[in-house]
Amino acid sequence: MTSLRRFPALPALSLVALLLTAGCAAGPTAPAEISSYGSSAWKGTSVTSGYPLPEQEFTDTTGRTVVPARDAGAPTTLVFFGYTHCPDICNIVLANIAAAMRGLPQSVRDDTRLLFVSTDPARDTRAVVREYLDRFDPSYVGLVAPVETVELAARALHISYERPDGSTGGYEVEHGAYTTGFVDGEARVVWAEDVSVADMRADIRRLVKLARLA
Repeated sequence: MTSLRRFPALPALSLVALLLTAGCAAGPTAPAEISSYGSSAWKGTSVTSGYPLPEQEFTDTTGRTVVPARDAGAPTTLVFFGYTHCPDICNIVLANIAAAMRGLPQSVRDDTRLLFVSTDPARDTRAVVREYLDRFDPSYVGLVAPVETVELAARALHISYERPDGSTGGYEVEHGAYTTGFVDGEARVVWAEDVSVADMRADIRRLVKLARLA
């Protein structure tokens, strides 16, 4: 299993820095406005000042053009950046989300969508992404776009991302490995890659309840 790269955090931002630099092999990025762990009854980390879903244009695995901010497809949206050649963390995160969803009522699952944004456009074709996601949950929506678009979307969500170096065949892609939960297009909570299935399930329930009250 490939080890994760860790970067030193500023004392006042220790939690935020951890969330924003953890990844398959992650690099630093600017901190989002995130509160302390477990506040406001969230199991994950609450976002104190919501930011929107990406406004960039992607293509899903069916060939349809998708702008997440416009075409989320459900009132509760989860967004994860990853890639199909990821050696470890991406697989764990996607499997845990699938497990969390399986333990929820059908009505909650119907109101929730996961958007998987590929960080490796060179290797992740639509067909490759679809086959990969189907191993975890066929309802996952896979999105692909040129690396410049992925970079802009990652920056908008405060996710660390370094453009992959495709000069060698076996390269890894450095990116943040947390998942962001949105209600009606606004970020509400983020989960680190080591969040428990039970905690994520509880937070998804809460996201859907918030969406239904909106």
